[in-house]
Amino acid sequence: MFSTQGMRFRGGDAVLAAGLVMITVQLVWKYGLVSRTYFRQDDFMFIARGLENPLSWDYLMRIDFGHLMPGAFAIQWAMGRLGVYNDVLAHAVTISLQAAAGLALLRLLRVLFGTRPAILIPLGFALLTPMTVPGLSWWAVVAETLPFQIALPMALASHVHYVRTGRFRHALAAAAWTVLGMVFFVKAPFIPVLALVLTIGWLGGVGALRRLWRGWVLYLAVLVPYAVVFFRQLFTSVQLTNETFSPELPSAGVALKSAWTLLTGSLIPTSLGGPWRWQPIGEDYALAATPPALMWVSGLVAVAAVAVSVWWRRRAWLAWAMLLGYFLLADVVPVMLGRVEVLGPDLSGFELRYVSSTAVLVAVVIGLAFVPVEGEERPWLRPAPRLTWLWVPVALAFAASSVWSVAAYADRPLGRNVKSYVTTGAQALARVPAGTVVLDTHVPEKVAFAAFFYGYARHSKVLGNTAPHLITWTERLAGPVPDPLIFDPQGRLRPVSIDGVTIPAKASCTPVGRQEVIFRLPAPIAPGEHVVQVSYLNGAPTVLNVRLGLAQSTVPAGKDLGRTFAPITGGGTELAIRAIGAGSCVGEIRIGTPVPADTGAPVPPQPLAG
Repeated sequence: MFSTQGMRFRGGDAVLAAGLVMITVQLVWKYGLVSRTYFRQDDFMFIARGLENPLSWDYLMRIDFGHLMPGAFAIQWAMGRLGVYNDVLAHAVTISLQAAAGLALLRLLRVLFGTRPAILIPLGFALLTPMTVPGLSWWAVVAETLPFQIALPMALASHVHYVRTGRFRHALAAAAWTVLGMVFFVKAPFIPVLALVLTIGWLGGVGALRRLWRGWVLYLAVLVPYAVVFFRQLFTSVQLTNETFSPELPSAGVALKSAWTLLTGSLIPTSLGGPWRWQPIGEDYALAATPPALMWVSGLVAVAAVAVSVWWRRRAWLAWAMLLGYFLLADVVPVMLGRVEVLGPDLSGFELRYVSSTAVLVAVVIGLAFVPVEGEERPWLRPAPRLTWLWVPVALAFAASSVWSVAAYADRPLGRNVKSYVTTGAQALARVPAGTVVLDTHVPEKVAFAAFFYGYARHSKVLGNTAPHLITWTERLAGPVPDPLIFDPQGRLRPVSIDGVTIPAKASCTPVGRQEVIFRLPAPIAPGEHVVQVSYLNGAPTVLNVRLGLAQSTVPAGKDLGRTFAPITGGGTELAIRAIGAGSCVGEIRIGTPVPADTGAPVPPQPLAG
């Protein structure tokens, strides 16, 4: 008896050691990817909001397009105060959370199935699947989903202990882990639902529900306040569009196509090591682009796996039903309510961050479908098959496929070019004198899409917080602005030049008084928003009225030699100028769009490496 226990103990030690080695190896592997990433898109908005606001209820509890995530907002608030764009810290947090998620899943598998070699299969799936890789390359997704991937297995493990021992402290632990998940991710309220299915199917059935009623009352006491807060904030939080949320379901066709694509093009292929091919979104992110033929092959393999498990394993059908139900309610419904009409069914259907956190549940379901739960009576519908070694080629094929897919994802610049732009821009602001006037244009789309983030995609929001001194930001040039600068495509500051139509200066300047002086344009100007740059030589300060077609703009002009800028919305074939007050003498006139000048030394001279 002692000898047998010793053998089991040593075998359990070997399985535990193997699991820890697997977690460590995947951390080293994934760090190679994570260390090449940088902040992107939403990250700049979230960090800017954190710097703008105190750590208050209003700041933390704002729902961002359907996501209640005060924990993630707290992390962004802290990140802004720990170096603004401290990517080294972000990488360290990412890998630490990833390590904790792996350990949490290993704990759940050991608690649920016992410390047996079979648990290394679902663990290996969760560590290798490309389903989680795009989420690891996006800091906002990391801060939201990785804490949930820790909370879910920890809560379920505590619940399993509660069912088996009846000790209420385990129910308290499960509730606490669920609350932690809710603080970060909107899918966390489904944790008690998963616990309910586990209990009915594998942990005592209806009898356990009745016996442990206090635990279910506790879980309900956690869910109800969360639901009240969530729906109150959902309908009162002001979005970037300055509107509150109004739920709108997509058409049935769009909804079905999006859900089907998310299932067959994202969840199933990545559960088998796909998607094998990626569709780049800019340089630092990509969507799954599973080839149609491999989507069908993946679907057939998945159907075969489900059929085999249901044929041999008692209640395997319930495990797959639990996964499908979670997918529909937790993965599909939020997308239907939030973004499918904006993104379209194809874009949303191949977006892996919508299912990245589901990888943990897929791992648990693989275990439930093929491995007996610890202490489970009559786990097999038929005599247990002797197919132990069949897992070896299956696991090797999955591992090779996953490594291939992840390597294909990593075969792009990732955050290198965005980091170069941001660090170059920060260096530029640090080098120019305090008070320098900088035209506040939108950053390039590779940094943040203005169509999505509006004012938070402007340089003042993205780069302004990196400046060590005061910068004078202006969204439009108006009046005699002294030596304005503008960012070039590499993130350097250059003098502003007006690109468009030029009316050259004559041998001497043109006097302008109270009567309009007409300047014929060398080419017609189409209606639109323009900036008129007027060079002048004045004996005294004055005011100039500038007319383009029917549109007019009035701007001051200083004394002596200088230039003033008149923003105007119009078009036509002639420009008219008159002076209000003292007369003026006008030289070169330019009409067009502010752009970085080719002349003049850029600051810094060369872009910084990313």
